[in-house]
Parts: sequence; structure tokens; C-alpha cells
Amino acid sequence: DYQKAVVSTQSTGGLESSYLIDYVIKVDPSIIVTAFVTTSVVFVSFSLSALYAERRSMLFLGSLLTTALTGLLILSFANFFFRVPSLALFSVYASLVISCLFVMYDTQLIVEKKLQGQNDFIWHSVDLFLDFIIIFKNLLVILTDKEKKRRKN
Repeated sequence: DYQKAVVSTQSTGGLESSYLIDYVIKVDPSIIVTAFVTTSVVFVSFSLSALYAERRSMLFLGSLLTTALTGLLILSFANFFFRVPSLALFSVYASLVISCLFVMYDTQLIVEKKLQGQNDFIWHSVDLFLDFIIIFKNLLVILTDKEKKRRKN
């Protein structure tokens, strides 16, 4: 059941991503490369910081990040009705910060699971891949918004 839920969620996420990428290409295609390179640097940096940090020092972030994600979901749902552009942009920035912290948390969690004998490397890879994609999407939105504002002025 869990695998079916992940597949269905990701297929709808992929559909949403195609619209986002199509929109970004219309604004400026170079944003995609910039977002990808920036995402890669951010992802590697946060992963390395988690690997070199003291063992289990970032596992406390799990409950805080889940709470922050729930608050962000409520905020996004409220903004669906109120349509405040600055609130939408705040949600994107907050989601970017939360996603970066999730990279550190997930990296340490995967290391701990491996040390305890859990060798489910496929789902561990999926966890990190989802973190990467969320950071990439957030950067696409932020960079596209900045480019549109720059062109407007």
C-alpha cells in the first residue's frame, strides 16, 4: 500500500513538474540549469554536513521539521482562499529551508538505519531523491519569480 501511495503521489508530482518546467522555459530556459546546479551544491553541502556532524546530532530535527511542514501545509491551504502573493512566496522560501534541513535529517537517519542493519537502499535513495526534487522545484519558483520581477522593472 505504501509503495502504491508513493507511486501515485510521484506521478501527480511529475505532472505538476512538467507544467512548472514548461513555464520556466517560457520565462528563461537558463533558470533550469542554474536551479539544478544550485540544488546539487546545496544538496551535497547539507549531506556532507550531516555526515561529518556528530552521530545522531540531527535526528532531533524530525519532529520539528514535521511540525513545520504541517504548519506550512495549513498556511498554503489558507493562502488558497486568501490569495496573498507575499504569503505564497514566503511558503516557497520556508519550504526551501525545511527541505534543506530534511536533507541533513534524512542523511543521518539513513546512516543510523544502515548501522542498525537495515539495508533498504532503494527507499533510502527515494528519500534523498524527494528532498532533491523539492529543493529543485522551490529554486525554480524563486529564480523564475526574481527573473519576472527583473524584467518588469
